[in-house]
Amino acid sequence: MERKPVKKPRIGLYSMGLKHYWGQFPGLEERMKGYGAFIAAKLEEMGAEVVRYDLVDCEQAGLAAGELFSSRNVDLVFAHAATYVTSASVLPVHQVCKAPVVILNLQPTARINYARTTTGEWLAHCGACPVPEVVNALHRAGIGCEVINGLLGLSGTPAISMTDEITADRPEAKRAWEEIRQWVRAAMVKRNLTGARFGFLGNTYSGMLDMYSDFTLFQGTTGAHLQVLEMCDLDRHLQTVTEEEVAAKRAEISDFFRISEDDAADPLAHKPTEEQLNWSAKVAVAQEKLVKEFDLDGLTYYYHGAPGGHYEEVQGGFIVGHSLLTAAGIPCSGEGDLKTCLAMKICDLLGVGGSFCEIVVTDYEDGTILLGHDGPSHLAIAKDKPILRGMGLYHGKQGTGVSVEAKVRTGPITNLNCTQTADGKMKFIITEAESTDGPIMTIGNTQTPVKFNKSPDEYMDEWFRELPTHHFAMSVGHNAAQLIKVCKLLNVPYVQLNQ
Repeated sequence: MERKPVKKPRIGLYSMGLKHYWGQFPGLEERMKGYGAFIAAKLEEMGAEVVRYDLVDCEQAGLAAGELFSSRNVDLVFAHAATYVTSASVLPVHQVCKAPVVILNLQPTARINYARTTTGEWLAHCGACPVPEVVNALHRAGIGCEVINGLLGLSGTPAISMTDEITADRPEAKRAWEEIRQWVRAAMVKRNLTGARFGFLGNTYSGMLDMYSDFTLFQGTTGAHLQVLEMCDLDRHLQTVTEEEVAAKRAEISDFFRISEDDAADPLAHKPTEEQLNWSAKVAVAQEKLVKEFDLDGLTYYYHGAPGGHYEEVQGGFIVGHSLLTAAGIPCSGEGDLKTCLAMKICDLLGVGGSFCEIVVTDYEDGTILLGHDGPSHLAIAKDKPILRGMGLYHGKQGTGVSVEAKVRTGPITNLNCTQTADGKMKFIITEAESTDGPIMTIGNTQTPVKFNKSPDEYMDEWFRELPTHHFAMSVGHNAAQLIKVCKLLNVPYVQLNQ
């Protein structure tokens, strides 16, 4: 299945200035617009759709900029502090447009030419001057904002300048633009969650109280639609699957997975039979058709079925197809865990995976905690080709079938947990750590040994105090700074552990 195209984030951008200056200091207005154009081009290089208002330099311009950004439904506004501006000019922008705002205090030069600098030259470099006034005014008006400080990062010096403005290789510019890039990526996540369609197939595993979700809260927080699905919706597609489609899916499975031999320590895990592989392939075809029918962007599922019944047989073939869908950008979380499906989708949109996990066991000799689950893994971040094992029994569940055994690749990882607090609100818990290449069990489950900055017991003390759900998404790379910006744009509280 081909991945859906990712929607571009829509970013509002304006530069600040004072209208009185333009007649007093020739060339200053054009210079400020030039800096703004440079920022716009960099944002477009990052994949953003930029909605630009050149200069907010008076109250009327602020009102017009806010109306422009609102009419284009921007996800985020970058307010470039180009030179001094009165806060009365800026406030209307954000009273009209309710999108989150990040102030860019990006000085064009690392050092002014003190001997030659005129008032007009100084004004081209005094972007930090209005920031306290603007932040104070926004705060008192009940409007939050973020600020990025650093250098503009030009590769050339404008002819009008009296100093060296080439700062592209300065660490202050690189750091600022990395922050900007993370905000653009966070806005991309928000844009793609808004209107996304998550499927809920079956029900939540009975008795797992931490995972029960408020569907209205889910849509209210993310802007995503939740489509409640029935097993008969899937079965309807299952009845249409042809032998040719099964054969094509078998070939896809062979490309993605390694088929195990009878080499597992667990007698429940064995080489999958041809019957099991064909059934998993047939169900996978039906799962893909279901996703296409309902235009799904994510899917959470669980259905045990009556013992010996048809739906028990159907769910026995779930894991392979849901792993393939997860790799194609449709994250699938087991046991009806909608909140973890959201965490997986966020990680996938950021291009860092999002494998379904829980605590498996602690290795006190290696100082690691094994993290994984029975069920789908994110094949794109697996260390090696995932293994398919035939399961004589799904532990804690009914039926038999084929399961995936995989390990997330060695190196930095970040876990993203989405939980729900006692007052009914969502909360994200973010943890950076390291995946090691330690041993795992041969039982047909995904498993990754992870080392934290603290001992296993110290980390679990910290983790459990935050009252997480017992599932979470594992991503590759250290992504806390990026994920925190996603939390802020979604207006969801968060905590970072293991720092």
